[in-house]
Amino acid sequence: MVGLLTGNQQAIFAKRDQIMLVLRLNKSGMPQAWITPEEAAKYYCQGRVLFELGENKKVLRGGWNSLGEQSTLSLSSIIGCDGKVVNPMGRIPLCNRYLFRRDNNVCLYCGQRFKVSQLTRDHVIPKSRGGKNLWSNTVTACGRCNHHKADRTPEEANMALLAVPFAPNIYEHFYLRNRRILADQMEFLSGHFSAKRQWLENDIHLQQT
Repeated sequence: MVGLLTGNQQAIFAKRDQIMLVLRLNKSGMPQAWITPEEAAKYYCQGRVLFELGENKKVLRGGWNSLGEQSTLSLSSIIGCDGKVVNPMGRIPLCNRYLFRRDNNVCLYCGQRFKVSQLTRDHVIPKSRGGKNLWSNTVTACGRCNHHKADRTPEEANMALLAVPFAPNIYEHFYLRNRRILADQMEFLSGHFSAKRQWLENDIHLQQT
């Protein structure tokens, strides 16, 4: 397949491959971390990889032996590893990067998609009115809509929300944290997304190998 790609296309795929992250699960199948291929290789070498998921593979190449053979290690894009089973959920940090990504860079008042630099965080119930800085009380808004809404509730401003704000679950959190998710990783994560929100496929940077 590589021979069918132009030089520019090969460069693009090579660049994406360099920044590929492996999704590490615990032995119960719960996401634990995004790790680099080098970090994943340590789990393989230590015999701590219990199972593999997904279709994408990355091959790491090592040294050469006396017979002129180069050592290789094939890494899966999703690996389940031995170790203590913990729930990494904790408190998902509310930051603009994750908030805007949760809402697909769409203003939840006017429905238009904007560049990140044109977006703001709006508190559905204004902080001056007792509203909290929580996932369930914050939405993405363009500067114009945020300014127009001002210190009012959506009802008072006659600006209906296009979607209900929600706190991401652990699988959605891992989606938000990685801007370049492989197709098989997305398939695994999306199988556990809540019914409150479905992210659009064309907003995901899917990598193909």
